[in-house]
Amino acid sequence: MSAQGQAKKTTYTAAASAAEARALADEMVSVMSELIAVIEQETELVRAGKLAEGMAFGPKKTELSRHYVNAVGRLKASQNFMKQTAPELLATLHRHHDTFRAMLQVNLTVLATAHAISEKIVRGVNAEVQRKNIPSTYTAGGRRAAPGARHLTPLAVSRTL
Repeated sequence: MSAQGQAKKTTYTAAASAAEARALADEMVSVMSELIAVIEQETELVRAGKLAEGMAFGPKKTELSRHYVNAVGRLKASQNFMKQTAPELLATLHRHHDTFRAMLQVNLTVLATAHAISEKIVRGVNAEVQRKNIPSTYTAGGRRAAPGARHLTPLAVSRTL
């Protein structure tokens, strides 16, 4: 297997004290809250049809997502310690994460809907362009002739408008 095909493995250090566990939990709540705020803003903009403005949140979401993944890795490494020393803190994190997951699901649904609508519009435009480009001819039997490949022209879309 090539070096590019192998996953990068990261080891996370577990919390060794109650203060470290508390700081980790605070960091996790903070990053989830920031990510929820960005996701809510993006969702509202996409719902309003302001796709370009919604896409502007991409870099911020990527940065926060990396931070979230690192925090989750450290939390997983610290899970056994936290179960023993701060089970109520772990329960609070689970509740907050459930809210986070619900908001993320709403965002993914809105983005999937916008994608499906955009795809349908592009396919409809393409079908109309193809219909206008195909000559209307008939066979000797009076049936409509199937267009040849030379009459079908691809539709090019520029994403940098």
